[in-house]
Amino acid sequence: RAALDRAAVLLRIKRDVNRLDNVWGVGGGQRPVKHLVKEMNLLLREYLLSGEVSEAERCLRALEVPHFHHELVYEAVVMVLEGSGDAPVTMMVTLLKVLWETGLVTLDQMNRGFQRVYAELGDISLDVPLAHGLLERLVELCFQRGIITRALRDACPAR
Repeated sequence: RAALDRAAVLLRIKRDVNRLDNVWGVGGGQRPVKHLVKEMNLLLREYLLSGEVSEAERCLRALEVPHFHHELVYEAVVMVLEGSGDAPVTMMVTLLKVLWETGLVTLDQMNRGFQRVYAELGDISLDVPLAHGLLERLVELCFQRGIITRALRDACPAR
């Protein structure tokens, strides 16, 4: 009874809900979308700082949301478009290649991620005027490395 009373008190405290979810085993698709998006952004930022592909892969697996990996692809591409320099482009292409080769990101998830960027390119271009050119370059690199299909490359919006 004491344990149940304590659990009831802890559940009423909003800031501890995420921690309790993790402690009590709620994971994967039962987590809020905003939380998953935040985790994927943190994962990508950490990868850009460390360059450790294996750690990024481990973190993505730990999220247990294979149906949501298109979000990682989307966020990775947007991060490249909003970034500067060649290093993020090369690093993200390397990460996507590894995730593709290991089967962690499926063809469907890869396509959905890129198609979401294609659909929102107009809005992205408002903040990043050079987004079209950067996206074309990124898409071509991904195609050359065998990450995306010819059909997906050809679907890339041109100016």
